[in-house]
Order: sequence, then C-alpha cells, then structure tokens
Amino acid sequence: MSARPADGGSPRPLHPRRRGARLRRWAAAVVFALITALLTGPQAWASGGVWPLEGPVVRGFDPPEVAWAAGHRGVDVAGGPGDAVRTPREGVVTFAGMVAGRPVVVVDHGETRTTLEPVEATVLAGSRVGAGDVVGRLIAGHDCPSGACLHWGLKRGDDYLDPVSLVGGDVRLLPDAAVAQISRRADERRALAAALGATGGFAGGSGALAVPTDGRITSVFGPRFHPIFKEWRLHQGVDLSAACGTPIHAAADGTVTHVGFDASGGWRLIIAHGPLGGVDLQTVYLHAQGYRVRLGERVARGQLVGTVGSTGWSTGCHLHFSTKANGRHVDPQPWWST
Repeated sequence: MSARPADGGSPRPLHPRRRGARLRRWAAAVVFALITALLTGPQAWASGGVWPLEGPVVRGFDPPEVAWAAGHRGVDVAGGPGDAVRTPREGVVTFAGMVAGRPVVVVDHGETRTTLEPVEATVLAGSRVGAGDVVGRLIAGHDCPSGACLHWGLKRGDDYLDPVSLVGGDVRLLPDAAVAQISRRADERRALAAALGATGGFAGGSGALAVPTDGRITSVFGPRFHPIFKEWRLHQGVDLSAACGTPIHAAADGTVTHVGFDASGGWRLIIAHGPLGGVDLQTVYLHAQGYRVRLGERVARGQLVGTVGSTGWSTGCHLHFSTKANGRHVDPQPWWST
C-alpha cells in the first residue's frame, strides 16, 4: 500500500503506523457489518413470513401424543382449485412431484422445510425461491369444508412443527362454524365419558381415578381459545396449575406405555390401566420436569411418577392431564374421586 506525493513523483510506502491504522479501520468496518447482519438477520426472518394461501385456517396443528399415533401434523388452509400457492420463506425447492398419488412441493429453508399439498408445481426441484414466490397451483383432493384446501406442513429433522410459526404466529382464526363443530365434539366426548362411566360402574365421583397432583384447575376439557396459537381448539384434557416441582402421582394402577419428550407435550407419560369395567382406559401426563418411571414399569395408584414442569408448548408450570377411553379422549373429571 502506498501514497503518491503531491508533486506527482513516485509513490512512497506508507509508514507502518499509518498502514496499521488503515487495516484496523477496515477490520472494524467488516466486524461492524457482520455484527449488524447477525443482529438484523433473525429479526427479518421473524417478520418476513408469508401465508402460502389466501384463506382461513379450517383445521389447526394438532400433533399426536406419540410419533406413531394419529394426529394432524400441519394446518389446512381453505382455498379454491387453481389458487396460487406461495412459499412462506425463502429457500430451495428440494422436491416437486407425486407422493402416494398426491402432488407435493417441498421447500428447504435451512433448519426447517415446508411441505405443500396437493399442489401442482410451477417450479422445478433445485430452484431457489424467495418468500412469497409462487411455487404451484392448488388442486382439489384434500378433505376439507371448502372446494379445496392446502395442507401446509413444517418439519425440523423428523419433528413436526406448527407451520404458523414461520409467519410469526399471526393466526387467522377458524370460522365461527368451526367453533360450533369443536363444541359438538366436546359434547360428544363428554357424553361418551358419562356413558362409559355408567356402563362400567365408574360414574363421576366413584373414584376410578385419583387426581394426579395438588393443583388448581385452570382449563377444563372442551373448546378453548389456545393461549399460544390464538385459535379455537378442542382442549383434550384438564390443566392443573401447580408450582414446578410439585409431585405427580399415578391416577390408578397400571403399566407405563410411553415416557419421552416431544416439542408439543414436553415430557410426556402415558399409563395404560387396562380394562376397567369393560373400558380400555389410559391416562396421559404432559409438560412435566421429568418422570421417575420407565417404559414397561408397573405403577400403583398414588405412586410418585414425576414432578410438575413447564416443558413443551406451555405458558407456565402446570400438569396437563387427559384420559382416553377405548382410544378416544374424554373428560377426565367424571372419572375422578371427589
């Protein structure tokens, strides 16, 4: 690096101190630019999501309790045949073709990937796309109340995530008809619980199940406005608010059929109680700090099995407790002793 004299003569070398000062200023500018990019990058990512389709959510994200069980591993957005489908984030199209007879488009965003179906692709695999770019056209074929629905999924590795998180959680609420539908489902399940209790001799208050922790009921079984996803969903159990670390006890004698961690339920425990009065009954415990029992272990009613926590999709320390009768979620309260 050199400087040219005012008289136009030959350039002379910079003094080492001046050269070092320039290098330091250049390095500082580069570091500042990198820090700025790091600080602003996530903010742009968090606010730059685009809904893939103009329409309301007619079915929300409702993952299964365990990976192999039935559930809804994405959201359904109402639309019409031929509607443009857009990628919610920038990324690379890694797949555009048929899966099990349905056209699917997959966009890789780096740590996560979006799946869109049934969508006839207008892009090729390997194409780089920006947030909001059209990647295909919606076709009929996905079961939903409208003429056509987009099933929008999101995965990180093998884990299913709520795709609405890509657009900052600004959920467009379910239509009023969906709220009524959820209420009907809750009423049907309450009726089923009452019927099972009556036929099996376990009517409410008879003590088939013990209350699993010393807590205050803050959310009951039935339709509710979800505190995290801001949409109406069927709450499939009862929330018992208690301090983190409060003991959790087995509600009845049984066998541990699942102990594990997942994104939605946090630390999850499932106990099978076998046929009780002709009813195949299971209890499910979510959001714990952890559990002290193992898969296959026999437990007794009232046995300490874990402690209350706030893991998974949780807004505070509590136990989500649910019951399944013959494979269907039912209201736990009619089964509790009083």
